[in-house]
Amino acid sequence: MSTSPTPANFIRATIDHDQRSNKQQGRVVTRFPPEPNGYLHIGHAKSICLNFGIARDYGGVCHLRFDDTNPEKESLEYVQSIIDAVRWLGFSWHQDNVEHLYYASDYYDTLYRCAEILIERGDAYVDSQSSEAMRALRGTLTAPGTASPYRERSTSENLDLFRRMRAGEFDEGAHVLRAKIDMASPNLNLRDPVLYRIRYAHHYRTGDTWCIYPMYDYTHCISDALENITHSLCTLEFEDHRPLYDWILAHLAEASVFKPPLPHQIEFARLNLNYVVTSKRKLLQLVNERHVEGWDDPRLPTLAGLRRRGFTPNSLRLFCERIGVAKADSWIDMSVLEQALRDDLEPLAARAIAVLDPLKLIIDNYPADQSELCNAPLHPHQPERGVRSFPFSQELWIEREDFAEQPPKGYFRLFPGNRVRLRYGFVVECTRVEKDAAGNLLAVHCNYFPDSKSGTEGSNNYKVKGNIHWVSAAHAYAAEVRLYDRLFTAEQPDANGRDFLTVLNPNAKRRVHAYLEPGVQSMQPEERVQFERHGYFVVDYADSKPQQPVFNRIVSLKDSWGK
Repeated sequence: MSTSPTPANFIRATIDHDQRSNKQQGRVVTRFPPEPNGYLHIGHAKSICLNFGIARDYGGVCHLRFDDTNPEKESLEYVQSIIDAVRWLGFSWHQDNVEHLYYASDYYDTLYRCAEILIERGDAYVDSQSSEAMRALRGTLTAPGTASPYRERSTSENLDLFRRMRAGEFDEGAHVLRAKIDMASPNLNLRDPVLYRIRYAHHYRTGDTWCIYPMYDYTHCISDALENITHSLCTLEFEDHRPLYDWILAHLAEASVFKPPLPHQIEFARLNLNYVVTSKRKLLQLVNERHVEGWDDPRLPTLAGLRRRGFTPNSLRLFCERIGVAKADSWIDMSVLEQALRDDLEPLAARAIAVLDPLKLIIDNYPADQSELCNAPLHPHQPERGVRSFPFSQELWIEREDFAEQPPKGYFRLFPGNRVRLRYGFVVECTRVEKDAAGNLLAVHCNYFPDSKSGTEGSNNYKVKGNIHWVSAAHAYAAEVRLYDRLFTAEQPDANGRDFLTVLNPNAKRRVHAYLEPGVQSMQPEERVQFERHGYFVVDYADSKPQQPVFNRIVSLKDSWGK
């Protein structure tokens, strides 16, 4: 966890005020309430860090609750993926040997009883209009709605119809239960919102026990009250829903279902990150239409995808800490996320050499049957971590861009007649090139200087401007390396109603056959390394095998997008 000072924000200021006034009787209980209808994404990371972080800092507890009220879109797969993601980020819902893991579906009986109480109080009624008719009478932002012709049904009739809905006597869409609030309210959420609807769908936890399911807005506030949540932190799109949240709890409190203090909903700005989409519907479309290779595809902004890409939990927490908590929506540039990742990885990742676009380099005056070890630091700024060794031999692989037969002005790498240092190795001088009949470059030939080996006496006598990377062709580990980049070419892929699929980046994933420093062959899944000059990489946990790691590029060494 980060040890930097906790930044002040308006949510903490509200909690501090509540603490001073003892409004919540000294308690701080937050919750993270995902719907299990998809995998969590980078936007959820902000909410997770906020809710669990506040509970931690105030000595409270954060509940993990699945708001599972839509059986047609929810599954155990999504539940498990959410549990794994929250745990991976470094947070726990346990306190004092109590597991605070909850499901709204566990409250279905209570939710139903609360609905009957609202009916008995005259605060809810069964509406038998079609959804189209209800929509037509709802009104607009400037015109009030019109009352349903069923709004004044008697309490006994409403109870009878609602119980028969529960018993499965009606088809889907025949009836709904609505709150009786105010059809003229300027807030459309208060124009007699639907509380229950009929759905003949199998629920992943309750099976076929229920054929009526509560709406999210109705369920969420009651679940908060049942769990004694003190501060219900939501993103800004729920700001207009807060009056309904408060209305439901206030009316149930009047009926002595709940006692003060009631949960306090506070809204904050959601995370809008450019070059990604975070709509669950659009993420599901990307997965189902196979534009990506599953929910954990490293190109996706899902937490599973970010984990497989090689992001660290600490980098995501650092990112959330840096962007802070605000009341107004804004866009965060992808470079902010990537820089938090670099800042986290730089002191952690060991170094190694990788040649991603190989060109053969042959040292004609080095014995063909000989090899020797060259040494390099595991980390250039942490000498206490020691050194690594790798072989030098007659035939090497170098990066193709490190040789130019006709070099441009200011080019200091390898070209005919020029000398460069092979990093951590010897100085070599290019003598000739080798081509096939079609004129394609096959190999570069050099001579080396035996007294120029890095770290040996006299090596500094050779003054060269170029320093290039290499691996021994006879000893290198031949590996699949995947070069990932941003999934979209547009900053806001779905802006102004644009079809986001039209701006998919065709180069968001490239596979290359690379040659790596031999020591990396023993790396384990999710182990990270900096391939010098190329960026940070991670061993893919899904496709790697023992002694056959596959590497994913996490991020380049510096931001070069669009340059």
